[in-house]
Amino acid sequence: MPLPSGRLVRGRGLRRPLDPGAPTPSYGVYLLGKRPPEVAWESGWIRWPDFRLPTDREAARAVLTEAWERAADERVELACGGGRGRTGTALACLAVLDGVPPQQAVAYVREHYDRHAVETPWQARYVRRFRGA
Repeated sequence: MPLPSGRLVRGRGLRRPLDPGAPTPSYGVYLLGKRPPEVAWESGWIRWPDFRLPTDREAARAVLTEAWERAADERVELACGGGRGRTGTALACLAVLDGVPPQQAVAYVREHYDRHAVETPWQARYVRRFRGA
């Protein structure tokens, strides 16, 4: 997904395998309720149960800020199980870090990533209240 600054961040669902022709990320952030499987690239994990919010919001803010910073010159991906709710919420938080007003970030992600992104009212509220580290 393109951010206004030109940074690119790939969002995806882990239930679908990475396309064999797709480039591998240099950094991935995995938004799951349990520890993600090992990957061949550097990664971070945000404990984030399905349809919920991150269990440690300060840690989530730090990891998302790092992902946004690294996206300036690295290939970054964010992924959860299905690739919509948690991934869309995290992408919206990156959009906020990139200068999109928090009240517009969900609409931005739905326009540029997936029209069903950010699945719950509390995920949308989390984005509206999100501030960078």
